Amino acid sequence: MHSPLPQDLGPRSGRLLVFGGPYSNLQALEALKTIADQLQIPAGNVICTGDIVGYCAQPEAAVQFVKDWGVHAIQGNVEQNIIRGEDDCGCNFAEGSRCDLLSRAWFPYAVRSLSAGAVAWLSTLPLQLAFRYAGKSVAVLHGAATGIADFVFSSTPWPVKEVSFATTGAEVVLAGHAGLPFVDARAGQCWLNAGVIGMPANDGTPRVWYLLLDDTNGRFSYTFHAFTYDTGRAHQLMRANGLPDSYAHTLLTGIWDNCEILPAAEKALQGQAITLH
Repeated sequence: MHSPLPQDLGPRSGRLLVFGGPYSNLQALEALKTIADQLQIPAGNVICTGDIVGYCAQPEAAVQFVKDWGVHAIQGNVEQNIIRGEDDCGCNFAEGSRCDLLSRAWFPYAVRSLSAGAVAWLSTLPLQLAFRYAGKSVAVLHGAATGIADFVFSSTPWPVKEVSFATTGAEVVLAGHAGLPFVDARAGQCWLNAGVIGMPANDGTPRVWYLLLDDTNGRFSYTFHAFTYDTGRAHQLMRANGLPDSYAHTLLTGIWDNCEILPAAEKALQGQAITLH
């Protein structure tokens, strides 16, 4: 069983690259590693916020890629439920909702596609990470400290976010799960979500997002960055493997099949290109 204690990475320095949700999208992973290599960011300074496995067509290859890359990664709810032998992704989708029904197509495919070795490696991943960076304490969570599958968005009330800061003792939270990149900073605390690389951010573009942290002159700073990859190949592989057409289509359109999980504020932004700096 996992200890609830986070894995402590100790102090980190230099630029850090943070990304979320590869979602079995090998083409996006390959493109991001190329970016990390160009930026000369070593694997030890790369962090994945979980959900290596998900909607797309290459779960086994994605897991092996992340493992071989040697980055720091935590379990997402998808990994946790695969390890536990559950029959769904554990995303807290409403029973009978469109997300719930679609997950019944991609989740069993992911389970079928993963080797015992891949599942064993996923089970070694911690649930949280902690480290010091630019004089700040940082926690890496998948959803929130209150739950691995808790959705936290930009519009989520600050008191909800405060619980995770209080529980972890962190000044900076790096989270995943929500699928949308955002920052919410106030009162000396900063909640950062890098977004995900396996699916676009519902903004009408096929781009996906990552986050760079910088400690130049000992000051904490961050920038969001979008990139494109071979979406045609990722789409084609989803179709060839009988995965949900609507999710495959999303890779090309940048529009989510549905907005069931989104608060009203985020729903209203569907199809509007994201600008984050």
